[in-house]
Amino acid sequence: MTSSSIAHSPAVSQVQVALGLRSYEILIGADLIAGAGAILKDMIKNPRVAIVTDENVAALHLNGLQNSLTEAGIQFSTFVFPPGESSKSIASYSDLMNRLLDSRIQRDEALIALGGGVIGDLTGFAASTLRRGVDFIQIPTTLLSQVDSSVGGKTGINAPQGKNLIGAFYQPRLVLADISALDTLPPREVLAGYAEVVKYGLLGDYEIFEWLELNGKKVIEGDAAARIYAVEQSVKAKARIVAKDEREGGVRALLNLGHTFGHALEAETGYGPHLNHGEAVAIGMIMAAELSASLGYLDRQDCGRIRAHFKSLGLPVRVPDIAGVNWNAEKLLAHMRQDKKISGGKITLILMKAIGDTFITKTIEEADILSLLQQELKE
Repeated sequence: MTSSSIAHSPAVSQVQVALGLRSYEILIGADLIAGAGAILKDMIKNPRVAIVTDENVAALHLNGLQNSLTEAGIQFSTFVFPPGESSKSIASYSDLMNRLLDSRIQRDEALIALGGGVIGDLTGFAASTLRRGVDFIQIPTTLLSQVDSSVGGKTGINAPQGKNLIGAFYQPRLVLADISALDTLPPREVLAGYAEVVKYGLLGDYEIFEWLELNGKKVIEGDAAARIYAVEQSVKAKARIVAKDEREGGVRALLNLGHTFGHALEAETGYGPHLNHGEAVAIGMIMAAELSASLGYLDRQDCGRIRAHFKSLGLPVRVPDIAGVNWNAEKLLAHMRQDKKISGGKITLILMKAIGDTFITKTIEEADILSLLQQELKE
């Protein structure tokens, strides 16, 4: 099958991120990893690429990608990292850059990020800085990365001071969202990605949220059509926002719904196994809804509806649900003060007027945030 026939197959959904000269396609469908070589053959400048992945993903999907590249006459080198957030670090970035340079990678070669958000962010940041910028292709293998981190050009690594504090806006050349890869995920990882799918309904599309209330279980349990639709609607929503605001100077900040709270929760757990990103964002969105209600913006019935939906599918909905941490409201607020979206000393928050209607604010007093944190930490 040729790259053109794959891209226009009725089984493959195609979404464009419209950014002028930096525009690119997102292809969503089954078995795209097995067809990656045919898709890439006609679009890469040099038939030599570097694959970046992690040990877990390599065991499941690396051979399929390598075989497809070989069949298409594309040479490759491969760089494998340990799984988990620890690889999204200054040390891993330095290691990857040294290994890429040692391999004598040229400016017209491309990097392929095969994995979840950690690998995508690390590879994208490396691509943005290697020889002042080389192309990279995203092949996200988790639901979380397919609907969120692989789209929009945010790349970066974590610092000891906080999450994603070192990075760049750098768009991929192509995103291949292979829903077949989702079949290999543990249920907890599927749920983590699902939280980000719900985000798109909450922040701007009530109909998506309604559809998820009826079909969310199908997405979680592996229905292929439901998964393609969920990914497609999510990336369409994100693509619309990114096209209006590529570098997060305005409306793109809406995509951070739940993230300022969620990143604080992650930081307090040390990015460890007690809490993953999607779980943190789910609780963070509930906290944003509760704060919105406490300030008179959102009906409390909507808060209950959001919390009930997450709970019905097995996601944590309260901070005390996360074991192994001695939670403290003041410490969480300190993490929020370190958020990269701080402006003029004020914490930027995304709050809600209704499901599907959100707004950006920098006017919320820290006392109100602290009160909400204290309330949410109660057993």
